[in-house]
Amino acid sequence: MTTIPGIHHVTAISGPPQDNVDFYTGTLRQKLVKKTVNFDDPGTYHLYYGDKAGSPGTILTFFPFTDAGPGRAGPGMASAYAYAVPKAQFDDMMGQLALQAVDFAGPVERFGARVITLRDPDGAPVELIESDEAQDSHGFHSVTLWENNPAPTIKLLTEAFGYQVEGHEKHGGVERHRLIAPGAERGRIIDVIRKEASAKGRPGAGTIHHIAFRAKTQGDQNAWIERLAEIGHRTTEVIDRQYFNAIYFREPGGVLFEIATDPPGFAVDEPAETLGQALKLPAQYEPMRARIERVLPPLRVR
Repeated sequence: MTTIPGIHHVTAISGPPQDNVDFYTGTLRQKLVKKTVNFDDPGTYHLYYGDKAGSPGTILTFFPFTDAGPGRAGPGMASAYAYAVPKAQFDDMMGQLALQAVDFAGPVERFGARVITLRDPDGAPVELIESDEAQDSHGFHSVTLWENNPAPTIKLLTEAFGYQVEGHEKHGGVERHRLIAPGAERGRIIDVIRKEASAKGRPGAGTIHHIAFRAKTQGDQNAWIERLAEIGHRTTEVIDRQYFNAIYFREPGGVLFEIATDPPGFAVDEPAETLGQALKLPAQYEPMRARIERVLPPLRVR
């Protein structure tokens, strides 16, 4: 049976795009691999960060809205994403952040590895986790799901997606379950937490919109549509997102899940060596390019 190899990408909501670009390409040294527009709102950017090739398991995307109100994570939402940092580079990274006067919390220990947490310009928690497996700091280590009741979500991840329960910890009122996808792909860890919420979650700047899992081929994605239907999770139809095909559904706790294909990839409409430099538009918006470019704020990329 097909299993999920890990995370394909994470999509979040931000405020002004320039602040977002400065933080993720500057402070975190990620590459802007695609500069395009929101398919549902072409007057808004859709920005993709990752490694230089835009590899699955490294991609963090944003819908940046200049006038977005602040959001707040809560139960039924993904609450954090984490990058894996090679163990040999972890202390150096902390030192570099300190030299840049970037505040961070920690380090603390989680499942035997050190973790620091910094905040992006919209207050979103960005975790950096020490890793024996990481070769660079571009790949995801994990994503955290905040649930009122972790059990149904864990059941879906294990019985349907093929994740394995790795362990359980409880610190400071946070109960954390760790699940790992078989194999050695980037972003193969999902943490499911339960903790008391002081207020209900609210979408907005600084929150995660959805989590996308990988389907290495279109055939794998088709199989997931059938498999999920068999266990009572109806997905959307296949949606062409230009760089991958996507299907969506809500997991039992309410988090929006996507399953995205690896192909065709981010070099489908521009050379790999110039990824992220030019504004790329879906074919249906190309006739509107001049109008769209007048609306979108200019971006400076390091």
